[in-house]
Amino acid sequence: AAEAAAEAEEKAAAMLARLDDSFRRLSDFSSNIAHELRTPISNLMTQTQVALSGARDTNEYKEVLYSSLEEYERMAQMVGDMLYLAQADNGLLTPGRERVNLGDETQGLFDYFEAWAEERGVSLALTGSATVPGDRLMLRRALSNLLSNAIRHTPPGQTARILLAMHGDKAVITVENPGPEIPAEHLPRLFDRFYRIDPSRQRKGDGAGLGLAIVKSIIDAHGGSIKVASANQATQFQLTLPALTG
Repeated sequence: AAEAAAEAEEKAAAMLARLDDSFRRLSDFSSNIAHELRTPISNLMTQTQVALSGARDTNEYKEVLYSSLEEYERMAQMVGDMLYLAQADNGLLTPGRERVNLGDETQGLFDYFEAWAEERGVSLALTGSATVPGDRLMLRRALSNLLSNAIRHTPPGQTARILLAMHGDKAVITVENPGPEIPAEHLPRLFDRFYRIDPSRQRKGDGAGLGLAIVKSIIDAHGGSIKVASANQATQFQLTLPALTG
């Protein structure tokens, strides 16, 4: 009887700990959402107030509207990302099971990002091949997030790389970029929502810090894993997925 009571007490304590963790994460998430939306809303209010403060010609009004559109697009992207992660939290991400050629998907993304990479002086390189069962659009989104991140952090004149390989019944995707190393203490938190290594250095065009969290949710939904390493002036994100071997 004593053992049963102790076991019940242990289970109750574990359940309370999980509930406490869930409430904490929900509170943190809500706080982060409010913080992230406050900036673009404040920008929109300021721009509108300035535009209404005096007479302006058509071109000046157009400039204000274009600037406002950028803020609206940023908010729309953020809300879309948050809804996607909410689906993941509730187990609603159910990947399709089609045959996905990761080499073809990567090359398609290279074509898409080519102009931006050239503008930044960054080359793109693909090595190897792999095919996995999964949801093509979801996997493309994960690769897109990682590739855009790699391009953004690759110094001009250098190369961002994607390496595809088969290891038994697993496909391994490595997205690598040269550049300053990420301090070790930040690595475990890179997949946290809204996490930024240095918020004070956020640049125009940077996201809300949800891209890597989305990558992890997609890989988790496919029964895979993801890890990151940063050493020797390079950063690597390595994804492992069940592969098609036949």
